[in-house]
Amino acid sequence: MKKHLLSLAVISLFYTESHACAWSDPDYEYFNLFTQSIIKDKSYLPFLHSYSTRFYTDFKPSQIPDENTDSWKRFFNNQFTYAETDYLVNKMSLNDLNALKKGNPTNQLFIKAGPGFYQKYREAIDYLIEAKYLEPYMRINFVEGADSFYYSGPQNDKNATSLDYNKTISALTSLYHAAQNPEIKQRYGYQLVRFNHYTRNYDAALKAFKTYVEPIRLKGAPYIMALDQLAGAQRGLGLNSDANWNFFQVFKNSRSRKESAFVSMKLSDTASFNNILKRAGNADEKNMAYFLLGYEDFNNPIPIMEKMYEINPDSEILKVMAVRSINELERSYLPIYYYQNDDTSPAVNTKSPGKSSDASTTAQAAEPKKEELSFWQKIIRFFKNLFGGSKNKADDGNKDNQSDDELIDNPNRIPVFTKNNYYYDEQTKDFLDALEKFTDKAKENSKDEYWQIADAYLKFLKKDYKGSTEILNDITTDNPEYLEEIKRMKVLNDIVSRPKIDAAYENHLMKDYAEYFTEKPETENNSTQTDGDFYSEVPSTAEFLKDVLANRYFLQGEDGKSFLMNNKLSDLQYNPNSVLVKSVEAFYRKPDKTRFEQQIIAKNINDVGNIDAFFAVIYGDRAMKLADFKTARSYYAKAQNFSGVPRSEWNNDQKKVAPLQYTATAYNGFNNIPDLVFGHNVWESYQSSSEESMKKEDYTAFPFIRPAMNKLQLTDVVLQLKQIGSEQDERAAKANQLIGNLLYNTSVLGYYRQLFVMDLDNSNGGKYDFQVTDKRNPYQYYYKNFLDRSYIEPDNFDFAISYYKKALALSDGKEQKARILFQMASAEQGKYYQYETKNPSKTDYSDPKWSEKNDAYQQQLDQIKNQKYRTYFAILKSQYPDTETAKSLMGSCSYFGYFMK
Repeated sequence: MKKHLLSLAVISLFYTESHACAWSDPDYEYFNLFTQSIIKDKSYLPFLHSYSTRFYTDFKPSQIPDENTDSWKRFFNNQFTYAETDYLVNKMSLNDLNALKKGNPTNQLFIKAGPGFYQKYREAIDYLIEAKYLEPYMRINFVEGADSFYYSGPQNDKNATSLDYNKTISALTSLYHAAQNPEIKQRYGYQLVRFNHYTRNYDAALKAFKTYVEPIRLKGAPYIMALDQLAGAQRGLGLNSDANWNFFQVFKNSRSRKESAFVSMKLSDTASFNNILKRAGNADEKNMAYFLLGYEDFNNPIPIMEKMYEINPDSEILKVMAVRSINELERSYLPIYYYQNDDTSPAVNTKSPGKSSDASTTAQAAEPKKEELSFWQKIIRFFKNLFGGSKNKADDGNKDNQSDDELIDNPNRIPVFTKNNYYYDEQTKDFLDALEKFTDKAKENSKDEYWQIADAYLKFLKKDYKGSTEILNDITTDNPEYLEEIKRMKVLNDIVSRPKIDAAYENHLMKDYAEYFTEKPETENNSTQTDGDFYSEVPSTAEFLKDVLANRYFLQGEDGKSFLMNNKLSDLQYNPNSVLVKSVEAFYRKPDKTRFEQQIIAKNINDVGNIDAFFAVIYGDRAMKLADFKTARSYYAKAQNFSGVPRSEWNNDQKKVAPLQYTATAYNGFNNIPDLVFGHNVWESYQSSSEESMKKEDYTAFPFIRPAMNKLQLTDVVLQLKQIGSEQDERAAKANQLIGNLLYNTSVLGYYRQLFVMDLDNSNGGKYDFQVTDKRNPYQYYYKNFLDRSYIEPDNFDFAISYYKKALALSDGKEQKARILFQMASAEQGKYYQYETKNPSKTDYSDPKWSEKNDAYQQQLDQIKNQKYRTYFAILKSQYPDTETAKSLMGSCSYFGYFMK
């Protein structure tokens, strides 16, 4: 597939929503399964749908033959190929032509043509010599005015004014009269019109057209080229209506000049279109005028298409309008990412201590209310549950026992409508119905199989796979592009209509559709990056099918397979959700994998070192978060071969990205945990060194705490502390405090928050955000955008508080109690952040009373905070204000100081 440079300019003009990646290109955000370029008249390829550029560019220029080259090819009696003719007319040097004229040709093309070629085509060769002499000068001179936007600097480039005007006009006129062949004579007329246009002698250009071009009575390529120049001269004279009409004629009759003629028309208002429509003398011209109107109109194109259909149901440009409309629909039904709909699944908040709050846009601060059901509602719910009523597909219940009907009816099956589009919103679904109705009518009255293919594709988007396939099976065509599209659509219908992807169907995929799933080796032509430029492949049919299957696995409860369709095993480090990890591990350990599972899914189980140790660390970390130290130890015992969090770095020696090599003293996700993890923070600064932010407790009573530990050793220490903490003395108090410190320090608020979430440092990131959703799985479709959102179970600060409570009850010293209370208050602060994140403001920023309502919301939050989440601050303030600990905290903790005042 052709490489495409990602456009980094003007794309913001097309966006109506913010996507995860700021550098984005809308033409890379859908799969283009209905190939736009299957239209038969390739001269309209530039007018296919594109958001990245003004005109569509994803085609080879050779697909649109130049009528001028074709004209010369016929002139030379077809003895040259199109490519040879193009070379002769547009690329051959002036010296080669002069050598032919002198009788000693050196160019292989002329030697191939044989002796006598010049004598036979003397007038044509002489014309080409004159044309090639003039060509470097054939551009209009730039005249900079007072209001010019750009300063162009000194003009050294050749332009038409560089030639002697009188001599050039005299020479061309003389050659015109001397020529006997009408076509060659008309070509000299074209040069006269062009030269006068480019020297800004506009009146002379108009006169030259009437004198030297029109009388020849030929309407081929030379006439079209001259008409193009005439229109330019008319524009220079301010004859805009005449200029538009002649550019319109060029657009209509030329194949290779449609794009430039369209730009030159400058159709900026309805009046311009109406003028062209009034002058249209036949059905073809009216049809073309409607096409231009529909092309520039950003509203519903169906009414314009209806008018075009009434004129000519077989019109090729009507198919261009249809394929543009289909492409617009695809962007809403087949995006490369199905972004989460905030109406159905809450987005992840980015609120974290030290960050600005984003809690001003979506829900009212209020205590969570339990749903109250009436007696009658309870009866209805009872019978629905009893007799298997409809289930909420968004629930995290068991998906394994879903019926085929439930799987087919799931509204989240891809393809599915999203608000990913740019011009259509809620009208898009209605537009699909209207377009399907139109294509259904067109296929009955047009001889072109295109309309049958289009109708089948629209039924595919509407999930009518049976109807789509029936239409495709009835199509008889020998058009190779149509046949390829039909083949692809049959594959799509087969796969997306399958209720469940089981082992038998996976074998079918590998047997019949292997070409869509077998990766091609990277070559120079399909590589994605070159020095200085970054390229990306346009999303392919194979990638769409991969997404469909990932979605199917997700809906049928095979999360591990769904995850590995779009991600590498190592990606779990960024969102180590233990439920998902278990599903991925279950697939990894599956003994009887199908060939599809082995070759397509399991290949994404990439190098993470010892895989068993990788899984064990994730499970052990989660157990630590749950204060289940014994279980954590059992997992860490299996993780001693863990080679480190699988990160990469640039290797200067190898000149490539290579696995990160950890030093002997570096923290790698398992080893080298400092004893400061049992200490307390002096101030909240994640960026500062541990010595600046953290302070050790007194460990003299616990000599088994080492200066540096791995996670297995850490759990041994914690288990010993827990045993000591079960006693009833001051040492037990200290042991419980240290465990509380460990749990708090490794929470989202702690300095060592990276220890139990498969990370290497505490720098900000999604792992340290407070979760909005209460769902176990925040994904609606599949895991393709896995790294775009946080997917980690939230902290339970009550675990730390419970150990602090034990320490507080057993402690005798007032200073020690003050320190413990402050740590308890800090953990309680974490509970408040979780509450605040789950209850953001519902007031929209556009609300005229936003400021007033937002102030009220903040007051409500403050009230709830002080009533429910300041328990230990209140005790510290009322009972321990005179302690050295409290006085010290007044200076180092701003929110404690504020509370005390």
